[in-house]
Parts: sequence; C-alpha cells; structure tokens
Amino acid sequence: MKLSLYIAKRYLFAKKSRNAINIISAVSVAGVSVGTMALIIILSVFNGLETMVSAIFNTFDPDIKITAAEGKTFIADTARLKLLAKVEGLSCYSLTIEDNALLKYGSRQFIATIKGIDDNYAMVSNIDSSMWEGEFTLRNDKGRPYAIPGIGVAQYLGIRVNFITPLEIIFPKKTGSTNLSAENSLNHKFIFPSGIFEVEKEYDSKYVYIPIDFARELTETDKGVTTVEIKFKEYADPQAVQKDIIKIFGKGFTVQNRYEQQAIFYKVMRSERLAIFFILTLILIIASFNIIGSLTMLIIEKERDIEILKSLGADNNLIRKIFIFEGWLISIIGALSGIILGFVVCWLQQTYGLVKLQSQSLIMDSYPVVMKIKDFIIVPGTVLLIGYWAAWYPVRFLTKKYLNKNV
Repeated sequence: MKLSLYIAKRYLFAKKSRNAINIISAVSVAGVSVGTMALIIILSVFNGLETMVSAIFNTFDPDIKITAAEGKTFIADTARLKLLAKVEGLSCYSLTIEDNALLKYGSRQFIATIKGIDDNYAMVSNIDSSMWEGEFTLRNDKGRPYAIPGIGVAQYLGIRVNFITPLEIIFPKKTGSTNLSAENSLNHKFIFPSGIFEVEKEYDSKYVYIPIDFARELTETDKGVTTVEIKFKEYADPQAVQKDIIKIFGKGFTVQNRYEQQAIFYKVMRSERLAIFFILTLILIIASFNIIGSLTMLIIEKERDIEILKSLGADNNLIRKIFIFEGWLISIIGALSGIILGFVVCWLQQTYGLVKLQSQSLIMDSYPVVMKIKDFIIVPGTVLLIGYWAAWYPVRFLTKKYLNKNV
C-alpha cells in the first residue's frame, strides 16, 4: 500500500505531458472543495435557524402543555392538580384561558386572542424577558388588572403604555335572554396596558395577556381552563415527567412536549435540511465526473509506466490501487479544503454577522450559524465515499477495456 500511495502522490503533483490533465485535476479538486464548503455552510445555517426558532418557541411555549382531547376547555380539578404538583422534576404549572375577542382602542378595532393567565405564568414561560415597552405586570398594588398586548396588536390599534385611553375587550355573552339586542348580547370590559411584548410576528400580532380572573368574567367561564402549562426543573427527565403527567390526566387529555407543540415546524425543517443535503450531494456526484475524466486521461497517459511496473513484477491489484489512490487523494484534498473554507465562512458569520436578515428580529439581526461536530463528520464521510466510487469506476472498468494488454 505504501508503494501504491507513493506513486499516486507522485502522479498527482507531478507535471503531466498533457496540460489538460492538470487542469481537469485542479477543476476536480475545486469542485469537491466548493461542494463540501456549501454542505458545511448550509447545514450550519439550518442548525442556526432551528436554534433561533426554538428560542422563539421556548419564550412562548411551555415545557409541557395539557389540553382537552375534545372541546376547548376542561375542568382542572383539585385532585389532579395536587398530584401534578408532586410529580418529580416539575417546577411549577400555570392555568390559562384562551379565546378570540374583539379589541377596540379609540376608533380602531382588531380581533385578537386573549390569554388569561395566573401569577405563575411568568415562571412557566420566558415572556417577561421579551418586553418591548413597559413591564410584564398583571396587577398593581391595589389589585387593578392590566393587559400586555403583542407589539403587532399594539401597533395596529395604536396602543402605547403611557396613553390614558383604556383598551376595550368585547366578547359574546354565553348566558341571558335570546331577545337581547346585539349590543346587550356582548360583554364589554375595559383594561389599561402595562407593557407590550415582542417575540415573533405570528405571536405579536395575535395575543393579548390578561389576568385569568378578568378573563373568566369576560368569557363567563367559572372553573374551566384551556390549558395547563408546565415548567420542568433543570435536572428533570422530560420523557419521565411527561409519562407521569399522562398517567395523572388519562386518555381524555393531550399532553404535548415542546417538540410535539410545534411538530409540523420541526418536521418541515428536518425535511428541508435532508432535501438540501441530497441536492448538494447530487451536485457533488456530478462534480465527481471530473475525477473520472482526469483518471481516464491519466491511465491512458501512463500506459508506458504501467508496462514498466509490470515488467518489474507489479500485479494488477497494485496498479489499480495506484489510480484509486490518485482519485481518492483528489477527494481528500478537496474535502479538507472545503471543510476549512466552510469553517472560516461560518466563523466569520458567527463573529461579524456579515449576511444580515431582511426583517429585524429581537433575537438577532444576521443569519444565525451553528456549527456541529456531526456535520464535520458526515459531510467529509459522504465526500470521500463519492470520491472512492468516482475513482473505482474508471480504474476497474477502463483499465480492463483500454489497457487490457498491460493489466
């Protein structure tokens, strides 16, 4: 093997009689390098996007969300809640009520989702760390309730914390005579904003947080809740905690972890990542045809060398190994160059944020990049596998076909 590798290195770096072989070899190395670099960069960008969106979801989504399997609301009975509080690894839980309502602020109107939350909600989620203006306060010292709208809702209605106009929330009455007029069939509640949050456009343009007792009065829901949202302790085993909660609530409830709450997003993200990987791998396979062309021309050029090696006692396997190593060296040099270039580009993006996001984000203003060790293992492994195939084909078949008298 040492002899065949030595000769392969000599053939790769030595000047050929036909300059086209040198050019094709250089193009082969460049093609593999660019393909490897592109794979590293694209996979790192997908890692960064997934991390960024997960951070957004983590601000809003709890570790576990419990909802009714059928219907909108359910009764969170005391017995279940006591058992829930004793679950190992559970830090705290929050009860919420969620429904759509009409908002009026001055002359403007907007349909949003009101979310009634209790005092534990700020501990379950990280929403209080995403305030754009004001503070995340549900009640003042005198017990006066406050609302916290998203920035999208606030901008559409023209809400600011320091304005003296209250926010009017309108919701259909569930009880009363059927002969009521349209105006008398609606509940009207007024509330002042204490702050405005900014997480992500979809949430910011949809939600308004209000105290849960205020929401109960508005929606005429005495004991029902829409969700029970749970936060884990740092050392908790998520799967074990979820199983314990499922045992407590039974079949009539849906218990979802963070992945299950956004299952469609994660599936789409992983499918796109896999599709991009296969597309770029296909491009690498196409680029590997340069290796086939380079080795084909080299085999033809080295016909005299093959005769000399055979006269010195070299067998067919040794000669084939020389050219297989030749093609593999092209792949190795291209893969190493691509890895280095990909790492440098990703590091520059991480450090300086050269490529900016078109829409401004509270979390980051440039494309996120996260480099993972597994990508730096899978990508070169794929490249070397393709390179070996690209070298094996011409050596195995073309030497038989064109140099049979020598091999």
